[in-house]
Amino acid sequence: MNVTLPTAEALRAALAGLLDGLPPKQATQAVDRLIANYRGTTPTDAPLLRDRSDVAAYAAYRMPATFEAVRSALDALRDAAPDWEPATHTDVGGGTGAASWAVAGAWDGPRTTVLDWAEPALALGRELAAASGIPALRAATWQRARIGEDLALDAADLVTVSYVLNELTPEARTALVDAAARAAQAVVIVEPGTPDGYTRVIEARDRLIAAGLTVAAPCPHSDVCPIEPGTDWCHFSARVSRSSLHRRVKGGSLPYEDEKFSYVVATRFTARPVDARVTRRPQIRKGQVLLELCTRDEALRRATVTKRHGGLYRAARDTDWGDAWPPPPEAGREPSGPDPRDSL
Repeated sequence: MNVTLPTAEALRAALAGLLDGLPPKQATQAVDRLIANYRGTTPTDAPLLRDRSDVAAYAAYRMPATFEAVRSALDALRDAAPDWEPATHTDVGGGTGAASWAVAGAWDGPRTTVLDWAEPALALGRELAAASGIPALRAATWQRARIGEDLALDAADLVTVSYVLNELTPEARTALVDAAARAAQAVVIVEPGTPDGYTRVIEARDRLIAAGLTVAAPCPHSDVCPIEPGTDWCHFSARVSRSSLHRRVKGGSLPYEDEKFSYVVATRFTARPVDARVTRRPQIRKGQVLLELCTRDEALRRATVTKRHGGLYRAARDTDWGDAWPPPPEAGREPSGPDPRDSL
């Protein structure tokens, strides 16, 4: 991991420097329209970011949250394949480059190419990268490309597709996922943590598996998702620190927000998925912790971890939504207590 570059803080600083003086009324109008598109209430197959004001509003409104969601997905990939490191990265529909910032924070020096059809987004992305002080971002290539049915991708170790599928027609979504599967050794797809976003992720997951990739995260397996369609949806949460600029543009007062997202990571190389993943916020009760899990045997189960589990009980109290279960041993020591599978 790139521990010398605090990319979350660098991103906030770069945004504040470039967006200082953004007219509040214009920003609010642009943000309202972008929220409608983000939530899927304004279907479109055209670029959402049309001019500099749209791009500036988007950067302030969405970049910090997109960065944290993609970083969470990349953390899951790094956990599943700790010895793998990409040398090349393509950020499809990358806009102002939030996913590329996350990649720059996860590994040292991947050569990144950002593809997007909105030149104003690419222009602002270049400015933010130049202001970042991060060598990998400053060396990135920003290239205009139509993200549609005729998209062709060069081979790359890693392809990221974050918050893009909602902007595309069904035919273009299929073509993009297939192109990513052909081009990449690892594909990371992130969508909003809504029922529709989850549906798009599951559709992409199925196509990636059909193309010969295997799921590295968040699922413990590459078989059919155990969630019955229409009854629930798989999604996770990432905590996003809000700068004063972020709070001003979004009209909020809290210093943070929780970004809900769905994602899939699939690879052509060997990765080790978790035994089980926590799919809901743990419920901490007196003397016990209730964990909702997706498990390797394709089942959704509840684990009840009590004080009799010793070290596992303490670990469960510290476990968060989206984490692996059981937790990896610390310093080579197994947590004390009965086998956690007894709680499933």
